[in-house]
Order: sequence, then structure tokens, then C-alpha cells
Amino acid sequence: MSPALFLVLFLSVGQHGGRGATGCWSSCQKHVQDAALRAQVCKLCLTTGGRMDSWLLELGRKRPVPEAALRSALGDPDWRVRWGAIRAQARARGLTETRTLADWVAEAPAKEEVLACVTAARVAADAGRSTAHFLKDAGSRGGEAAARVWARRNAIRSALEVEVYAEERSLRGEALLHLAALFGQSPARAVLITMAERPESADEAPASALFAVAEKQGTSVGRMLVLEAKPPDQTLINRLFAVYSRELEALQKGLAAFDLAERRAAVVSLRSYGPLAQRELERALGDTEPSVRRLAARALAESEGLSLSEAASRRVRVEGASSITRRAWWEVGATAKDCAAFLLEAAEDPSLPPDARGEAVAWLSDCEGLAGRRFQVLLPFLQDAHALVRAGAVRALSTHRSEEGDEAVTAALEDPAPEVVAAALDVVGQQRRLAQAESAVVLLGSADARVREAAARALERIGRAQHVKPLAETLQADPVASVRVAAAQTLALLGGPFAASALSQAASKDPDSHVQHVARRGLERLGFKTP
Repeated sequence: MSPALFLVLFLSVGQHGGRGATGCWSSCQKHVQDAALRAQVCKLCLTTGGRMDSWLLELGRKRPVPEAALRSALGDPDWRVRWGAIRAQARARGLTETRTLADWVAEAPAKEEVLACVTAARVAADAGRSTAHFLKDAGSRGGEAAARVWARRNAIRSALEVEVYAEERSLRGEALLHLAALFGQSPARAVLITMAERPESADEAPASALFAVAEKQGTSVGRMLVLEAKPPDQTLINRLFAVYSRELEALQKGLAAFDLAERRAAVVSLRSYGPLAQRELERALGDTEPSVRRLAARALAESEGLSLSEAASRRVRVEGASSITRRAWWEVGATAKDCAAFLLEAAEDPSLPPDARGEAVAWLSDCEGLAGRRFQVLLPFLQDAHALVRAGAVRALSTHRSEEGDEAVTAALEDPAPEVVAAALDVVGQQRRLAQAESAVVLLGSADARVREAAARALERIGRAQHVKPLAETLQADPVASVRVAAAQTLALLGGPFAASALSQAASKDPDSHVQHVARRGLERLGFKTP
């Protein structure tokens, strides 16, 4: 590849406008008139990734110093180019950068005054400091320069507001940050002040500027506006909401996408809207994929300025919260560092209904904060008066086996509450406890459908050939379709001629279409063709 072709390709994929390789190259070509010098320094735009000050600092190393190029750069519309020229002059003169900046601001003629003051204000803001603080160590003229900058603050405001509303989106966020820093305001307040004097038709620009700031600071536009909003701001905030609402509407499709990566990307985007996207994020809590639910929960927590555990603790206590929503918050709460404290607090809370307390206990199975005291922590819940709490405690024993835990699961198989027995059967299956296989077979005859279904599912993992017959009888005669489905799935895994015969009968004669479908899939798994 020729050098010329490489240059064309490199610049074509770089950032456009005043930034990146393209902007760096353009500014160097504009200000360096000497062809030989241009060939030496402009190539740095390619080798430094488009750093705007690269060619300028190189000019500061040249002897004699190319003063004409540096003077020309001081008039560039991009403040970074002007600051690069000041830094190059400082290097050439052996002075500090702040002193050189202060000298320029203090000595600038009237026609250059605003440009110099804007440069100083933006350099200071970019460093996260006020102009006065930034220039206090800039030598004898630091105070004079800072005073001159403050005296021209309205002109600086106007210049920065022009960039907030710039056609090039990449300029907006940085200009808003600098505007806020200059006047000691939050970015949200600065954007509201700017909008007050401009038409609603231009609101997309300040909305995108605030959005860029929120992303840079790791927060959300909604959170920034909530913290800053005052009653007189309502009209302006509603104008911003109108812009963001259109953007949120465009993200709705992503939440419903079949592709997991697309759904995750949609939630990540929603995160930057914070409280404004509450409805969409709560919808994502019901996603089938855990990673999407976790992203949505974290975004909701951040939008309220809470830790994950704090947000989960509040959300599970919301009156009327659906079981799906509560389950999502238990799930993400169990991944937090302080999961044990959060889940135990909820499990012991008498104001929560037994089913919610039971879920809190069950999620302790995924919490890593219990170490060797897991059974001791769960023991009071295993003895709780409410069956749903006991069932949750049994489920919490599924991930860590111990002698006491095994005894508790065995005892739970004889609990008078069917919820507890079903939970114990789930644990028996998950832990592949073959010694309990006969107990599961006996429980296929339970009076409670939940127990019969759990028994059939447990035999999917611990069943043997001798258990095919009782499962076939369950598939043929159980009055509850969900139990027959579980039996059909287990028979398809155990296999054998008796299992195939039972599945064939169910595929053609079961009164429930879903049972028929599962039976046909089971036959296909066993190598039989089905219509």
C-alpha cells in the first residue's frame, strides 16, 4: 500500500470535524506554511492517534522556533490547538505553561482578548479548576489574567453556548462541561440556563450535550435533572423530556428483540436515561435472560442513587409488586457483596408476606457471604411456622451439601406441607441423591399435584430403568397436565421400550395438546419418527 493511499484511508476512518486524525491533519496543514517543516510535523497526526497537540509540541522543539506557525495556531477556532500553541511556546521559552498562558491573556490586544480568555477558561475547566485557581501560580500576571477572564465571562458564555448548540455533536458535551465549570454550576443547571433563551426547536442539541456529560461522568440525564430541578424549571425540563422520550421510544424495539446482544445493548443505552427510563427498565426486569435483568436492576438502582442492595430492599417491599419483579430483585440482590445482610433482613421481616420471605431465604443459596455457617443461619427458617419460609430454607440447601443439610432435606420429604416436600424433591434432583429415588417414586402418588410434578422432575436426574413403569402410569392416569408433562420429559430421558410405548400413547391420545407435543418430542429424542 502506498503512503498516499494509507493516508487517505486513515483519515477517512478518523474522527471528522475538529477532532481526531482529520482535525489534527487539517490544522497542521493550515498553520504550517513551510513545506519541509509541514512534512516533518504533520505526520505526527497519524502516529499519535490524532492528538491535536502532537505537531504543535514538536514545533516547540525546533530551533529556530517557527514563531509564524505558532502565532497562526493561536488564532485557530479549536481551543485545543490554541492551548497546544501556548504549550509549545512555553517549551521553547523555558517557561511554565500556566505562565505563558497568563502572559498571553494579559497582553492580548482587544481583537484577540475573547479568544485568549476563552482558551484560559476552557483549559482551567478541563483541569477541573476555576480560572483563578488554575492561574494563581502563573507568575506576576496570573491574577491580572484571571481578572480579565472573569471580566469577559459573558462573552465566554456566548462562545461556549455556540458550541453547545454546534452542528457537530462531539463538541457539545465538552462545551457544556466547561460552561458549568466556569460559572460553578452543575451541567444540568447550565443547560437549563442556556435553553431559556433559545427556541424549543433547537432542544436536541442541549439534550445531547447533557447526555454526553452524563455518560462521561457515569451517571444519567434523569438523575442529573432530578437533583437540580426546581419548580420554575418545569417548562424547560419538560422540553428536555420531550427529546429524551422520542429517543426512549426508539429503544423499545431493542427490548423486544430476539437477539440477546441487542436486548443487552438496549438496556445499557437506557441506563444513561436513569429515572426517565424507569418504565422501560422495569419491563426489562422480566426478561428471560439473567444478564439482562441484572443490567436493568443496576440501572434502576443507579437512577435512584442507591446501592444494588438498597434498591433491592426497597423494591421487594413495594406494595403490590409482582412476583416477577420481586424475583428479579432477589436475584440481583443475591449477587451484591452484602447479599447475606440484605437477604436475611428481608427473610426476618414480619411485614413481608411468607412467600416473599421464603424467596429471600431461598436466594441465600447463591450468596457467597455465609461461608461455613450456612446451615446454622438457615436452621431457624427450616423450623419457621410458615410453610413457604421452610420451603425457601430447604431450597437454600441445594448448592452446598453438608451432613446436617442432607438430614434436613430428608426430613423435609415428610413435612406436612406440600410446598416443603416439593422443595425437598427439587433439591434431591439437583444434588442427584440416588438414595432418595424410591421416596420420589412413592411421592408420585401424593394427593398434591405440586409434589407429584416435583417427584417426576427429580426422577429425571435420579431415576433408573425400574422407575419407568410408575412414571408411565403417571403419564397415563394423572389428572393434572403439568404432572403428565414432567413424567413425559423424564421418560424421554430414561428411555427403553416401555417408555417409548407410554410416550406413543400420550402423543396420540392425551387430551392436552402440550402433553402431546412433549410426548412427540420425547419419541423423537428416542429415535422414533412422529407425524
